[in-house]
Amino acid sequence: MYRVRRWVVRHARFFERIYHAFEPMLVRLAPLFSRLGYERIEAPVKAVEKGVKGLLFDCQMCGQCALSATGMSCPMNCPKSLRNGPCGGVRANGHCEVKPEMRCVWVEGWEGSLRMKHGNLIHAVQQPVDFRLKDSSSWLRVVRQQVDQAREQGQNGGAE
Repeated sequence: MYRVRRWVVRHARFFERIYHAFEPMLVRLAPLFSRLGYERIEAPVKAVEKGVKGLLFDCQMCGQCALSATGMSCPMNCPKSLRNGPCGGVRANGHCEVKPEMRCVWVEGWEGSLRMKHGNLIHAVQQPVDFRLKDSSSWLRVVRQQVDQAREQGQNGGAE
């Protein structure tokens, strides 16, 4: 898994393109998801998400995916679960102080972000992890957020 995870970061631009193609496709499925019921489809979608993201990113299923903002390096792989950058213990060779055999996920993330078109998102401050969302689908959460945002913009646009 570790080797795959590092390979993905080296190809972060390619995975960014996939992400930007995949997200709108999921959002277009929102009416179907709504009709079927989000609670009902959570388990199968979560299983697919865990399989794909587990293989590629060693995803920990935190429910709040930040891969597109962290150079395609999952911050939840940090032994300290740091979401906004490295700790003060990054070794001179870029390795983790807790797991010396592993490169710091934030060193990896920075390198991945330099390869991405929207790599500047790594500067965005991430919200603290809401552990209540662990083992839930971030894909479905993104769909709901996009639909809610579009609905809000539609309502606000009509009122002006």
